Amino acid sequence: MLFFLPQNGIHKVGFTATKKIGNAVKRNRAKRRLRALFCEYSNSLKDGTYIFVAKQSLNETSHDNLTKDFKKIITKAKAFND
Repeated sequence: MLFFLPQNGIHKVGFTATKKIGNAVKRNRAKRRLRALFCEYSNSLKDGTYIFVAKQSLNETSHDNLTKDFKKIITKAKAFND
């Protein structure tokens, strides 16, 4: 899940995972996976505030599916630079 607020000149990002994900190890792994994807695509994203919320299925998803879903949610939020 992504919350995006476009703002000029500001590039902030936050990652969160609730206890529904699992114990601390699982929550941290979910946030690390999201962070890695964000770093990979950060140069092609618009300025703004991004808040990523991890879901339960994130830890069981393959990297290819996670990348596909990440691109889909960024496109839906219209956060890619033109």
